Amino acid sequence: MTEPSVRNHLRSLLDAAVETASPSRCVPPALPDMPATGRLIVLGAGKGAAAMVQAAERHYLVNGGAGRLSGLAVTRHGFALETQAVELLEAGHPVPDHMSVEAASRALDLANTATQDDLIVVLLSGGASALWSAPAEGLSLEEKQSVTRDLLASGAPIGEFNCVRKHLSRIKGGRLARAAAPARLITLAISDVPGDDPSAIGSGPTVGDPTTLEDAMEILQDRGVPISPPVATALSLPANETPFPEDPLFAGTEYRLVARPADGLEAAAGLARSLGYEPRVLGDALEGEARDVAHDHAALAIACRSRGERVALLSAGEVTVTLSGDGRGGPNQEYALALAVALVGEPGVAALAADTDGTDGGSGDAHDPAGAVIDDSTLTRAQAQGLDPAKFLENNDSTGFFDALDDLVITGPTRTNVNDFRAILIDP
Repeated sequence: MTEPSVRNHLRSLLDAAVETASPSRCVPPALPDMPATGRLIVLGAGKGAAAMVQAAERHYLVNGGAGRLSGLAVTRHGFALETQAVELLEAGHPVPDHMSVEAASRALDLANTATQDDLIVVLLSGGASALWSAPAEGLSLEEKQSVTRDLLASGAPIGEFNCVRKHLSRIKGGRLARAAAPARLITLAISDVPGDDPSAIGSGPTVGDPTTLEDAMEILQDRGVPISPPVATALSLPANETPFPEDPLFAGTEYRLVARPADGLEAAAGLARSLGYEPRVLGDALEGEARDVAHDHAALAIACRSRGERVALLSAGEVTVTLSGDGRGGPNQEYALALAVALVGEPGVAALAADTDGTDGGSGDAHDPAGAVIDDSTLTRAQAQGLDPAKFLENNDSTGFFDALDDLVITGPTRTNVNDFRAILIDP
């Protein structure tokens, strides 16, 4: 098999996983009927919000929604699409900005206007936590931005990240549902979190939260995140405790998962099988330090090849990076670089790691790399250019390494997000 065909196979596996979570495909079957009377208010947030809103508008505007459909959604800068009845804003990700605050405040205001005759449809996808940022009373946006940056640098997993964000917010952790009562509320969500926990997707604005203020404080302390006096105050106020899952306010709500990382892996596995590989799914909820996960996967790949197996090792989840250098990159690119180092040019092994939203770390630009691809020539080509992969890894500069080799995966905004996607093809 020639190198281009292997790379084409890797890219086709990524595309299959992303297409399964395309809002135009997964949203329409889950949309509820128009309310008998009253308004249909659509509130959306996330990297897939624009495409999810478009799918909802196409459905409702030809099914009795004209004149009764309205709403507001927010997506990441550069991820917008044209909408008709629902206003669309763009805001900062992964660090919230002033538009994140405006989007969240206006969403809460709209929810507060709803009556028992109205139906609120909330469209959630990965990125909603940053894009809906309503700092708790007495807390500034700048203080929330600082906590966000410090948690990112600490390598905190998404569950810890969201616990903190919920308790420093006026919209997360079930508070949007509280604002919407007594209206009926239905959430349609594309999951980007390990385990598909509704309380973690977008920091659970429409579901109860099992974590506490005390949990949030412990996470900041354990991660060594500086705690400013306003943050300490916010995490000590009982008013900032989130409603628990058993709170009666959630009786009038419903939650529907429309796409999951597991769905993407299932689609990729089917395609891998048709390409002649035996698919082996390592899990849809893998977490951990990117380079540690890569080391484990390299050992698996080498073992498969030693047994003469032609297989595709597939996985999803969300690996993290604890920053120690000042380079450019993201967890998927760092995984790919660490995998290349651990494989030491093992013949017949190629891999791709990418974020299904189309951006992996980076500067926040919509056209940052989605990930990277490696094969058994990666280290040889790097050596020919005088590149030391270990030094790039130490400096967290995976983008610099793969850019020099022309091995970055560039997709542009996919306008969906079912988290990381990793594929290792072994062809002995």
